[in-house]
Amino acid sequence: MSAILNRRSVPQHLLTLDHRPSSTGIVHLGLGNFHRAHQAVYTAQAGDWGILGVASRSATVADALNAQDGLYSVLELSPEGSSVTVPGVHTGAIVAAHDPAAVVAAIAAEDTRIVSLTVTEHGYCMDPSSHRLALDHPGIVADLNSPAPVTVIGQVSRALELRATTHGRPLTVLNCDNMQSNGTQTRALILEFLRAANSPAADWVADQITFPNSMVDRIVPATTDAYRAAAYELLGVDDRITVPAEPFTMWVMEDRFAAGRPAWERAGAVFTDDVEAYELIKLRLLNGTHSLIAYLGALDGRATIPEARAQDFIEYAAGAVLQDEYLPSITLPNGFDVEAYVESLFQRWSNDALGHRTQQVGTDGSVKLPQRVPLPALRLLDQGVMPEHLALTVAAWLCCVVPMPGFDPGPHAHAMVDPARDRLGALADGKPQELVRKACAQVFPTQLAQSNEFVQRVAEYVAVIRTDGVRAAARQAARSRTPHQPPAPPAA
Repeated sequence: MSAILNRRSVPQHLLTLDHRPSSTGIVHLGLGNFHRAHQAVYTAQAGDWGILGVASRSATVADALNAQDGLYSVLELSPEGSSVTVPGVHTGAIVAAHDPAAVVAAIAAEDTRIVSLTVTEHGYCMDPSSHRLALDHPGIVADLNSPAPVTVIGQVSRALELRATTHGRPLTVLNCDNMQSNGTQTRALILEFLRAANSPAADWVADQITFPNSMVDRIVPATTDAYRAAAYELLGVDDRITVPAEPFTMWVMEDRFAAGRPAWERAGAVFTDDVEAYELIKLRLLNGTHSLIAYLGALDGRATIPEARAQDFIEYAAGAVLQDEYLPSITLPNGFDVEAYVESLFQRWSNDALGHRTQQVGTDGSVKLPQRVPLPALRLLDQGVMPEHLALTVAAWLCCVVPMPGFDPGPHAHAMVDPARDRLGALADGKPQELVRKACAQVFPTQLAQSNEFVQRVAEYVAVIRTDGVRAAARQAARSRTPHQPPAPPAA
């Protein structure tokens, strides 16, 4: 029986932080692969800042992390070869569902200076149409009437309330999820919760707690036995929770921290007042295009993003939606090399050593697409231009998660998880236009949902996918494409 990764068995030269952190300065909610391959890696390179990891419901990662002395490996994969490192920055792990009071107490502790979050977009209990807190969400309703909160917003809010009434030390709440203006949005949600709870701490939070906006970027697939085996070959010991990741990594944030922060710039983090531009680059150029690749790929029977991107019709669709529909909607930061960035995206999507699965990228589309599609689509519609490939994105998503009767989207689409699947599934018995109209009304902002032209085009693509297949729909979108024309230079 092989040895298990821990402080005694780890090869010392692979440890990023070569000693156990002396204290816990950060409580991180969301102990999934992304946090462990991104923020934890940056923090391990930034000095002596320990992280307490908080898993939402499952104890699998938390139990393994505790059994392994807070250690796990990051397996960096590329076509040129693989390497492994062990961040070594976690001081422990707990499970929120098992002990919500412990989460509140950890965030409220005097030594905690940052609470960070990677709980995915739907973890914020936000109404997608208004971007306000969904006060009728069952979890929020329960948290407003309970000292043991079950939602992330409830946990952070009650912890801040406890800080305000005990020692009163300031704190930073750092959202690291793919949400536009994520810090600003999180601040609004927490203040809504506190005011709905008639909490006297609301004014203290507004004055003492900072919520910097941030943008995070790294492709991190789910862990498999094959990745564990590859990590074992490089470590020489068993790691139950190894994390695979691509070589590329990026972190951009505002430098607004109420109680100090790690020196993340040592690991390459960028601090800027122009985070929004980077957010839009990520949300639209990477995430939006990534979604289209995933849905088209799944419908074409492709298990991974590299397999999907290798299909000529998907490569063309990805280039079209990126260049014609997403890119014109973004004002780029000064000095940003967009051509190099776009080239890097297609290289990342081709990383067959990583094998990011289409079902993983396509999951939670009803939460992700409302942040990516509406504004670029409305911008073009206002110009009298139909956003063909954004319409194709929505159609492909619907065909994956709520297929019309008689249409089988395939195993990779069936494996996608979507919180709206059951709710929207009841709509799929009607005609394509009825499905699209009702689905858009439930998922997208009113202005886009009420665009008859857009709804009609999405319905046309749904019908084509259903009857003739996804390749036929992509060919139709390509024939209808209106290539973006950059503005003409001013006259001399």
